[in-house]
Amino acid sequence: MLQSDFKEFLLKITNAKQAHEIEVIQSLWSGYGKITRIQLVGAAVETVVVKHISLNKVEAHPRGWNTDISHSRKVKSYQVETNWYENYNQRCTSDCRTPQFLGSFSLDQDQWIVLEDLDTQYPVRKQHLTIPEVKVCLKWLANFHATFLNEKPEGLWEIGTYWHLATRPDEFASMKASDLKDKAKTIDEILNNCQYQTFVHGDAKVANFCFSNDGNSVAAVDFQYVGGGCGMKDVAYFLGSCLSGEECEKHESEALNFYFMELKIASTEKLSPSEFQQLEQEWREMYPIAVADFIRFLKGWMPSHEKVNGYSEGLVEKVLLSL
Repeated sequence: MLQSDFKEFLLKITNAKQAHEIEVIQSLWSGYGKITRIQLVGAAVETVVVKHISLNKVEAHPRGWNTDISHSRKVKSYQVETNWYENYNQRCTSDCRTPQFLGSFSLDQDQWIVLEDLDTQYPVRKQHLTIPEVKVCLKWLANFHATFLNEKPEGLWEIGTYWHLATRPDEFASMKASDLKDKAKTIDEILNNCQYQTFVHGDAKVANFCFSNDGNSVAAVDFQYVGGGCGMKDVAYFLGSCLSGEECEKHESEALNFYFMELKIASTEKLSPSEFQQLEQEWREMYPIAVADFIRFLKGWMPSHEKVNGYSEGLVEKVLLSL
């Protein structure tokens, strides 16, 4: 059953005569709500997707991280996502497609975000990608990063991504003593002090990309951790989410070359050729550092994670030797 005040709002913004929840697409992480598909009667579109967020503190967490820090981070992430859709989302072009924002509604501790149903054009979800599919997503990331290059993330996370050091003291405390733990702050500072900054998606895993039937285009969802940062954070995290360690090792150069080729095309209006050259040089140097930063998080959160592998550990080792 749709909450009555929200239902009234939904009917008003869509000019629908009636609305029914037809499917729970997924529950939100740690039980903070759900994403549902709503069928509309008499509206211009047949369905919309609604993200319903309940901001009451949840006592359960899939991995036991149900602290006050975790709760306040989640609350802020949903505020950030609403700000994203209200103030920035419309600037994403067809080359970095996102769901159209239709409206947001809040009542007490509950919040609803109403979005276009991407399944009409982007119905396919994937877990493991071929290299051509990887490139489709890298093109999305390059265009997204170019769109928000050198901008201040007002109303978003000052530092994007869900794993950055300042928001993860619990996981950092759980890390075993190591060279990576000793140098974690230095790694974090290097990334945060890049000359060239943009907005990072902040959770650019393969599960957050929706593919068209032909596999040639994607749209991205889930903007809870969008904010400022070096674009390599998204790229490193994305590649680790859709390729094995062996595949990352084999295709790293090809993937990075493709990403920078697309970024160069997408940023011509913002950067001169010499400025782009500087950005590329800086960000290529940041790639292994971004990998090391994410592995630092995993070593505290879930050391047995499959992304902690020979490839990522090798990059971490190189970074630590260079510091």
